[in-house]
Amino acid sequence: MAAFKNKDNGTWYVQFRYTDWKGERQQKLKRGFATKREALEWEREFLMEKQADVNMTFESFVALYGRDIKPKLKLNTWLTKESIIKKKILPYFAKRKLSEITAKDIMRWQNEIRDCLLYTSQTYLKTLHNQLSAIFNHTARFYGLNINPARQAGNTGAEERKEMLFWTREEYTKFSEAMMDKPLSFYAFEVLYWCGIREGELLA
Repeated sequence: MAAFKNKDNGTWYVQFRYTDWKGERQQKLKRGFATKREALEWEREFLMEKQADVNMTFESFVALYGRDIKPKLKLNTWLTKESIIKKKILPYFAKRKLSEITAKDIMRWQNEIRDCLLYTSQTYLKTLHNQLSAIFNHTARFYGLNINPARQAGNTGAEERKEMLFWTREEYTKFSEAMMDKPLSFYAFEVLYWCGIREGELLA
């Protein structure tokens, strides 16, 4: 890898060739870096992303994850996932390498999230964890990550005991968000909730 200085304005740029997903050779040029180090770091991340290297940063993989799954989801479903990722997950893991995130790191994240969202329902905490786990599941299934550290850490929170015999719309929305990466279960609960079918009626 090499970076070059623009003599006109003092910024740095990288120019290199790589093989795309079709097996075709492509050329890439990226300008405007303040330092040589920034230019080389951008090139390294770009190449790892193209090669789906698990040593890329979590932030870079999330961009790849989005390109993989967004076309398969309804817009509202994707926007919900994207909001959770940007607000509750990326601030903690963005610059970490995928391969270096451990179950202990996940547990620390769970504890910090729990402290920050002290009065938030346990269902929502589970939703956040399930989204993080879905990202690592995708990495393990398609990009060669050996272990899902979120699964190792286990889900966060405890089951809430409620006297209500039905879910409010807000509660159901939070629950459905947790089921988004399990399409069969997600659509089954969609039918049950929006058609007003009770569990007893289903079993009958």
